[in-house]
Amino acid sequence: MNPKITDWTGKRVWLVGASSGIGAALASELARRGARVALSARSADRLRALGIDGALLLPCDATDSASLAAARASLLAARSGIDLVIYLAGDYVPMRAGDFDLAAAEKIVSVNFNGAMRLAATVLPDLRAGGGIAFVASVAGYRGLPKALAYGPGKAALIHFAECLHLDLAPQGIGVWLVNPGFVATQLTARNDFAMPALLTAEEAALATVEGLRTGRFEIHYPKRFTRIMKLLALLPYGLYFPLVRRLTGS
Repeated sequence: MNPKITDWTGKRVWLVGASSGIGAALASELARRGARVALSARSADRLRALGIDGALLLPCDATDSASLAAARASLLAARSGIDLVIYLAGDYVPMRAGDFDLAAAEKIVSVNFNGAMRLAATVLPDLRAGGGIAFVASVAGYRGLPKALAYGPGKAALIHFAECLHLDLAPQGIGVWLVNPGFVATQLTARNDFAMPALLTAEEAALATVEGLRTGRFEIHYPKRFTRIMKLLALLPYGLYFPLVRRLTGS
């Protein structure tokens, strides 16, 4: 369904949200495989701290269209094109109805979904057959979950957006990849106060992402031992889903 990326040598890859977590690990892994990476995040210092030789550093704010446009212009001036764009920026605050914070919820959705749309709007004219754009969403976007009152809806919207974009771009040979991780040990998941089954390191998640890009599948999800269970739960009717999730999560 997508181009199969098996050789990263010389690939021009722009990673937005690359200063920590999966983004930082993936940037290092792709650079190790020979990709010419361009890295974006709000903090230039954190990007420099990654110490990736030859990386083009393009600090910008994914929630600001003008900032993304300026970064894109710098990238095109330096690299004359983009082969693959990866949106990894994300925000997360555990939230339930009893502590619903509208301002925080809007900020989370702005980063997790609106920023992805802004990036897509910025780079769509640059995408060519054989390359494309990838979005890192989450299995939390499959169905409603406790403590995901703001995080889950933004990721669900991103999943839907990627599906629609794939329908439009695949006939042109342009890839659209959807990456749905389970639990990955990052600064964001450190905010959780519950046990996270099948927890991966950021480096393990990066390797699983690279492997998924090699296969050409639309959805890259990992670890399978956890994500397959989430997929099965998502197929259940509400009458079974809600009580089962409450039981499994103790909510």
